[in-house]
Amino acid sequence: NMERTSSIRRKAIARQNKGEVMIAGEQLRLRLHDGKLIKDRRYHLRTYPNCFVAEELIDWLVGHKEAPDRATAVCLMQHLMDHDILHHVCDKRPVLKDAKLLYRFRKDDGTFPFNREVKIFMRGQRLYEHLIGDKKSILQLREERGVAYQRSFSGCQLIDWLLHNGEAESRCRGLELCRALQEHGIIQHVAKKHDFFDSGLLYQFCINFRRRRRLSALLSESEQGNNEDVAASTPEDSNADSPPQEDNSAFQSVRLSKDLKQVTSGRRGSLNSPQLQSSGCPPLVQLSSVRCNPKSVLRRNFTCEELFAPGAPLIKRVLTVIGDAMGWGFVVRGMAPCYVQAVDPGSPSAAAGVKVQQFVCQVNGQCVLYLDYRTVTRLVMTGPRTVVLEVLEPLE
Repeated sequence: NMERTSSIRRKAIARQNKGEVMIAGEQLRLRLHDGKLIKDRRYHLRTYPNCFVAEELIDWLVGHKEAPDRATAVCLMQHLMDHDILHHVCDKRPVLKDAKLLYRFRKDDGTFPFNREVKIFMRGQRLYEHLIGDKKSILQLREERGVAYQRSFSGCQLIDWLLHNGEAESRCRGLELCRALQEHGIIQHVAKKHDFFDSGLLYQFCINFRRRRRLSALLSESEQGNNEDVAASTPEDSNADSPPQEDNSAFQSVRLSKDLKQVTSGRRGSLNSPQLQSSGCPPLVQLSSVRCNPKSVLRRNFTCEELFAPGAPLIKRVLTVIGDAMGWGFVVRGMAPCYVQAVDPGSPSAAAGVKVQQFVCQVNGQCVLYLDYRTVTRLVMTGPRTVVLEVLEPLE
């Protein structure tokens, strides 16, 4: 039993380290968007949406004291590449090079891999955010065996909360979820002595999702946890920046831009693998073959007039999406009209009923039918956290 507990803890620590990389990568992505380093760029008469120049990023990291020198900055970004946080726009370079080469965050083109481990981690983020923001939060100063623990909760209280908020169908399901969160290093017993039980034992979140991460800490965590060697250079490839064989329409991930110095989100529910692939996301394996601009989920292009033609097989829906600290969790594409290209599994948008192939008609009461994806994205990102979408959904 002691060996099993020790093994679970080791796995939890390893998963915590991976989670820290995800959080640090997302925080960096949002900062680079705010700093305009991530933008559409032209190369050989092709437009590459939402990408950055590696050399400019290294300048930025050193200038903002995120890395002491360029070599360390390259190692940090390579660490993010190794964890599928970012990639070369054509997926022809497995390593990041300090040169005028284009790279992109996978969150910005919908190719981020949503395996079971990531889904559970993001679910934990979401629960954490909801619990922290709850005025009557169960996270309180509590005592166990004469020791007081900040922001702790009993096992039975958390399961009660999950049931009350529709996060679990039954106490059995709630217990399964909590044990999965513990196995993935998201929650733990306050004294690290017990597995999760539906009882009065006290537990805490292991991760402060709101804490600002220092990128330089990633390498030390990696060395301590996995002794990973991070590659920092690669032989030159004269054709490394050849344009991809895809259309150049943009693939923009809608995310919050204000009040986001931290990444705190989780996911409710999930899409299965075929759905992910059909929505432009890659399969859960073979990420090296992912194309830089996933194929459109639409079978053909539509005009605004077609959408409102008599007898059009579409139904109007009004959806209210309450964004969390990571954003809303959907991807829009298209020049006019815009449509939903992908939805993050279990995100606020998925919970609200946002689906792929829906056409976006209004954002917070403003007609957006004749606006391109950039303008629609800007409306969402600069608006309130609660977004009301009017969409047209194809009839099944």
